[in-house]
Amino acid sequence: MAATLIAVGSAAVLSGCGGSADAADNGKLKVATTVAPITSIVANIGGDRVEVTGIVPEGTNSHTFEPKPSAAKLLSRVDVVYINGLKLEDPTRELAEENLSDGAEVVELGTKCIDEKDWIYDFSFPKSEGKPNPHLWTDPTYARCYAKIARDDLSRRDPENAAYYKANYEKFSTMVDELDAAMRTSFATIPRRELLTYHDAYAYFGKTYDWKIIGAIQVSDFEDPTPKEVAALIGQVRSSGVPAIFGSEVFPSPVLKQIGKESGARYVDVLRDDDLPGTPGDREHSWVGLMHFDYVTMTEALGGDATSLKAFQQRDIAPDQASYPQ
Repeated sequence: MAATLIAVGSAAVLSGCGGSADAADNGKLKVATTVAPITSIVANIGGDRVEVTGIVPEGTNSHTFEPKPSAAKLLSRVDVVYINGLKLEDPTRELAEENLSDGAEVVELGTKCIDEKDWIYDFSFPKSEGKPNPHLWTDPTYARCYAKIARDDLSRRDPENAAYYKANYEKFSTMVDELDAAMRTSFATIPRRELLTYHDAYAYFGKTYDWKIIGAIQVSDFEDPTPKEVAALIGQVRSSGVPAIFGSEVFPSPVLKQIGKESGARYVDVLRDDDLPGTPGDREHSWVGLMHFDYVTMTEALGGDATSLKAFQQRDIAPDQASYPQ
């Protein structure tokens, strides 16, 4: 279903903003993005001065997603493509490089935000496979870096609006500071900050906020783990004494449900790492809405007090007019 929707979504975008006539109409920078959290961050910096179109449909496995050939037409008309990098969206990057017009570029936000020596290899992303864990955006300190690079790049391409992008970034950075403080206050109330999830999306977050990542169900080939691996995870959960393990609302996991049942931990199946809460246009449909939802959920399920996180005011810095394929 998702693969079909991207073709339809791309066609709608192209018919609505395609061609030189459109460029002459509004003069806005044309930006393509990949996963929804990146789309949201860029939209918060670019605001109404740019046109932002996401390529990867929400609810899709971004690690295995391959864009339809119809996306090539969109990519041929944009000024810049912002991707995560760290080998997350190689098919999209390759299609973009084949179709970008003169002067347009692919900018890898994640790759620019971290030195290679700090890449994390783990359960789903073993070093032997050559691909590091790419999920920097679940750590707000890295998301701030994404926003900074977007600010600088948009300002270089559109210097007349540089002050606008700078102001949006400063507001975004302030919001990240508020979120970071609320997270640390709430996390300090959790008896054991140990995490077993459906997908290995919280490695950098864990390092920054002092969480122990017990494991992840999706192994490197994104198939279910072996019975031996499942047994080992059941043993880890039992020995750790964590009260809850976490699954995905988008990708249900019978294996995690089994681990919860056999270990005695509660199975909480509502987390998400790149599928934003709600639908486009909803207040919570944003990168910060995603972070707020996930970390309130984790805190409460693990016996902590999420009062500080709940008091945090999630908001868009600029009106989010981006196109999010569904």
